[in-house]
Amino acid sequence: MENYNMELTQEEKEMLQGKHGEVMQKALKSVILYGKAFGAKRLIPIEGPVHLVTSFGMAGLTPVFDMVDEIISAGIKTNEPFTVDPMPLDYDNVECTDIQKKVFSALYANQDRYESQLKKLGLKDDNAFTCTCYMPEVGNRPKKGQVLSWAESSAVVFANSVLGARTNRNSGVIELLCGIVGKVPEFGLVTDEGRRAKWLVEVKTSTLPNAQVLGSAIGMKVVEDVPYIVGLDKFLDKGMKDSTMDYLKDMGAASASNGAVGLYHVEDITPEAIEQGKSLLVEDYKKYVVDDNELKRIVDSYPVLWKDLNLKPAVCFIGCPHLSLEQIYSWNKKISDALAKTSKTKVSINTILSAAPDVILKFKNDKEAYQKMLDTGVHLTYICPLMYMSNPECSKQPVITNSNKLRTYSTARFFLDEEILDIIIKGNI
Repeated sequence: MENYNMELTQEEKEMLQGKHGEVMQKALKSVILYGKAFGAKRLIPIEGPVHLVTSFGMAGLTPVFDMVDEIISAGIKTNEPFTVDPMPLDYDNVECTDIQKKVFSALYANQDRYESQLKKLGLKDDNAFTCTCYMPEVGNRPKKGQVLSWAESSAVVFANSVLGARTNRNSGVIELLCGIVGKVPEFGLVTDEGRRAKWLVEVKTSTLPNAQVLGSAIGMKVVEDVPYIVGLDKFLDKGMKDSTMDYLKDMGAASASNGAVGLYHVEDITPEAIEQGKSLLVEDYKKYVVDDNELKRIVDSYPVLWKDLNLKPAVCFIGCPHLSLEQIYSWNKKISDALAKTSKTKVSINTILSAAPDVILKFKNDKEAYQKMLDTGVHLTYICPLMYMSNPECSKQPVITNSNKLRTYSTARFFLDEEILDIIIKGNI
């Protein structure tokens, strides 16, 4: 048997010898080689459900779908029911032209096949498609200290930071193989040392900074390192309220997409920072001060990829990552209140709020609030806005967003929340 320079249990050795079948042999070998690349000396058990980043049946991923067929044919499933990132298509709530639909059909040619495979692999249920699987309505919410195998960047940073779970920012498919084997390599953010902070980030703004912009600033400065953030408790208070979780969700997603942050600590707010304080900082930590001028510099640095800056926006996406139930209510109220101050009854821009299917269902159960939203012309969808923008016919449109992640990975133009609200009401920038 090949020497992997890794401590292997008897069961793992037998698995590598093929005693648990060829598929498990190949899956474990892949996980071990992945760990070896990062210097892992052993594997440790997964303690929570998997969340898969790959949710789309893209035509170029045929080898992945063939591999999944092989896993299913061997009668293998994940140890626990899993969740997966959002679906790419929702024509009922996200209007598309015939040309856009034609491109989507080619782009996601394997979507039906892949969704069928996911159900056979152990998908939690038909609604388990969201990047915010940790929402209480969805149910894949890990506990503090649990070791996970996740890959979705915004979910990884939330689980590690806000919930205190432990997962590396794994690559797509690897998280599935780890879920099948039931183990992950021990390195990085699953270790105590890997969770120590190399940066002290001091927030010295006059008001609570926009979560998306603060996360962007942190991500671009620290890149993949762990930051310890001080000064936010002045605005958010100590401890973890629902509104604080929403703020940190959006901040973390921006830090993960504008950099590669997989974990941050916030003094007096996140669990490990409450327990260990500044002892989480390494001895030779670096310092980064974020004030009003720095945030303005960050926003001014964002490139605008529209060919014509004077175009009227065609679509506005809010919810990347997916919105919480409280955020849907908040946007519904802000839009309704803003319209009430004008002679208009509906938004002037095609405005789409994205959230998990289970979160949407709960909001729709509040018939009065949902009707209020419908009356304003706003749409709710479960899709991933990034998947929509991956269609070149869609990315040609002037799309606006308050999401730094969507801005980073697409041609969408970024605006602050208050600017977004003004634009969708008036219809112009």
